[in-house]
Amino acid sequence: MTTVHTSGADGEDRRYLKFTGALGKLENFFNLIAATSILLLMFLAVAQVVGRNLFNQPVPGFIDFTEQAMAVFAFLGVAYCQRVGGHIRMELLLGTFKGRGLWIAEFFGVLIILFVVTILIYGSYLHFDRSWSLGDSTIDVGLPTWPSKLLVPLALSLLWLRLCLQLYGYSRLIIDPSRPLLDLPHKHDAAEHAKAEIEEAFLEEHQEGGAR
Repeated sequence: MTTVHTSGADGEDRRYLKFTGALGKLENFFNLIAATSILLLMFLAVAQVVGRNLFNQPVPGFIDFTEQAMAVFAFLGVAYCQRVGGHIRMELLLGTFKGRGLWIAEFFGVLIILFVVTILIYGSYLHFDRSWSLGDSTIDVGLPTWPSKLLVPLALSLLWLRLCLQLYGYSRLIIDPSRPLLDLPHKHDAAEHAKAEIEEAFLEEHQEGGAR
């Protein structure tokens, strides 16, 4: 889980927040597309069930559309998830570290992920390039497969940028653990978790009041 801490932020940290804010808008947009694709697939599934059972007419290419959409909702939200700390974290292990040791562990954890993601970007781009070159398409209705395969290296590249930012963020904490956390994912204790939920609830209430 992550919460933005800006108290004591200097000029360098504010530049970091400016850059991560711009990247965050792109991550939010990708995540919105992923969420929308799930909603559209739900409507498509309803049409498939209704059409097959009531009219004996299933949606043409339903399986093809579903297969291609999997790349959308499975990958486009991955950078957003990394930013907000929504992925599975070994907090049972991280909870044993304090201070600089904790940030060193976080740094090397992100570094390993960055290494793996770099390899995945290269491999997924090769799959896209092969699909593009061969004109690969689905079996049923002949949908081209290259758009969905292109989304994978694009989404992973966005994650790669987020990981680089987090490496920088954790490295500054290794050098000086007293610096603000900014938007870095970190382990919350019970008090911090409750405070974050209260602040989020107040923010949502304020936004709803403003919308009225």
